[in-house]
Amino acid sequence: MRPKVSVIVPVYNVQIYLEKCLNSLISQQLSAIEVIIVNDGSKDNSQQIIDDFTNRFPEKIRAFTKENGGLSEARNFGLKHCTGEYIGFVDSDDYVTDDMFAEMYDLAQKHNAEMVICNLEKVDQFGNVTQKLTQIPNMPEKIDLSEHFSVFSDLSYFACNKIFRADLFSNKNFKKGIHFEDIQLIPQLLLNCKTIAQTQKFHYQYLERTDSITKTHTLKGLDILNAVKDVEVAFKNSSFSNRTIELKNFQILEGVYTFLAYLAFVKDKSTYLQMQNALSTFIKERQISRNDVFAYKRFGENYFSSLPISKRFYYLIQFFVPVSLHTIIISKLSK
Repeated sequence: MRPKVSVIVPVYNVQIYLEKCLNSLISQQLSAIEVIIVNDGSKDNSQQIIDDFTNRFPEKIRAFTKENGGLSEARNFGLKHCTGEYIGFVDSDDYVTDDMFAEMYDLAQKHNAEMVICNLEKVDQFGNVTQKLTQIPNMPEKIDLSEHFSVFSDLSYFACNKIFRADLFSNKNFKKGIHFEDIQLIPQLLLNCKTIAQTQKFHYQYLERTDSITKTHTLKGLDILNAVKDVEVAFKNSSFSNRTIELKNFQILEGVYTFLAYLAFVKDKSTYLQMQNALSTFIKERQISRNDVFAYKRFGENYFSSLPISKRFYYLIQFFVPVSLHTIIISKLSK
């Protein structure tokens, strides 16, 4: 029988977290599930853990090994081996509720949806919830994109809190060698959807690790802007190409707000200035004004006003203070 959902789990040196992740997947209420584990060249004891689970649950787990190539390559490798109707992604240091894929698959079937989305919780190493991330508030369970295309510029483009109909990947892959591959690909998949569905349950537990790649802030942050540029190309070739307001709002959310949130943690001054110049060029080329940025609404509410005071102050610095003073002011604020 064809699995209803294939879940791809890339693994790289996560022996401390892997068992909890895999336990949450083999405990799924959805019985017709396959777990595709891709060991991306781990040098710790991750493979021993994988072997143990594979031996105990051969009916659910299919395990593969490959040379290290990064997250995108590992996910793409997994995509080649999936046989499910829908595909999900779980990072190997995270874990999920036992009814996540059962509910999301049922919603996909109920609404004939190409994509289904759930909420996330950020957790610390002890399992304490540090932040709840509601994805699509104040919208129905079934979302017809022709009527509610504003979600294109409102969504958080994580891969891990969604399932995707398998044919969405027929000519799409995660871009290799970049960071922020989710921002680059998931909006493009959405552009090929007609209907998405959502649950308001917080099914996905996202572990905030102090050693995470996202804690190392370098010129790789420019991949955010490059990701937006790739989405722009796909947008112009999509059935939604006339929805210019939503495209501009996407450019503001990801290309301005998300990029600046990353830039705030760049410590090297020359790197900071190079990235700031890239952002200025990005904004100028797209004719994004200050008013556009501060008037941007997410889910019907002014986004800037919804932020904590400290973050609002940071964004005001970016647009109203000379660049030469940015690093001085920000460094003093962080003390």
